[in-house]
Amino acid sequence: MIEFSLVTINILNDLTFWEVRGPLLVEQIIELNPDLIALQEVSLQRGGSNAHWIAEQLNQRRANPEKQVPYDVLLCPKTGVFAHREGLAILSRLPVKQHECLDLLSQNRVAQVARFRLESRELLLVNGHFFWQPGVSPQRQKQVELLLDFLDTQPIDFPVIVCGDFNGLPGTPAIERMRRYFDSAYNFVHKTEPDYTCPTPLPDSRRVKIRHTVGALLGLRNPKSDPDWRGTLDYIFVDPRLQTQDCQVVLNHP
Repeated sequence: MIEFSLVTINILNDLTFWEVRGPLLVEQIIELNPDLIALQEVSLQRGGSNAHWIAEQLNQRRANPEKQVPYDVLLCPKTGVFAHREGLAILSRLPVKQHECLDLLSQNRVAQVARFRLESRELLLVNGHFFWQPGVSPQRQKQVELLLDFLDTQPIDFPVIVCGDFNGLPGTPAIERMRRYFDSAYNFVHKTEPDYTCPTPLPDSRRVKIRHTVGALLGLRNPKSDPDWRGTLDYIFVDPRLQTQDCQVVLNHP
């Protein structure tokens, strides 16, 4: 049986606490030693990207450089005015066969689609960051439908994984739509979704607090502005042809 491991994490494009968060991410990713890393909210500022910085740190600290394949970085910028500021990234130790970005047509959001060689087989990985709107979101549903329509055009002879920050709680229409075609890896293993995948224990920066205030003034009820709010927004959806052996919430300590 061919085995591989995958991690997905929204690393937040607010770099206020990056000097703390960056090293924590690297340390814990080293412990996990995944083959594929899907990142959302990658910062494309400061003359590069923090996805490249993470890959560089991981590659420099390989336990056995002669045998361990280094991570390659695949970038997928947002569209429009955000194209030079933020995007998605996949860090991969697997050979890349194809890579493209799918425009999700609202909020400048994209989905990253990459095909990898997995020994004698191939794997299609989708890394996405979907429409932000508290509660039920028709725009998020449209983005999920757009993605599913795209996947219908792909060859059916290799399995698909869709992961990332869906910005939707379990039971909302967009998430239920995904569950019609895919297994939620965490739910498959534990028979329930996690208590929460968001937020992190780190305090909000001034920028985030201002964004929450503006949202409240515009009438956008943001549950994340409640200091006691926790919820599951991040998922790994797995093709039923793949066998999920384990799935855990990670990168959540200290």
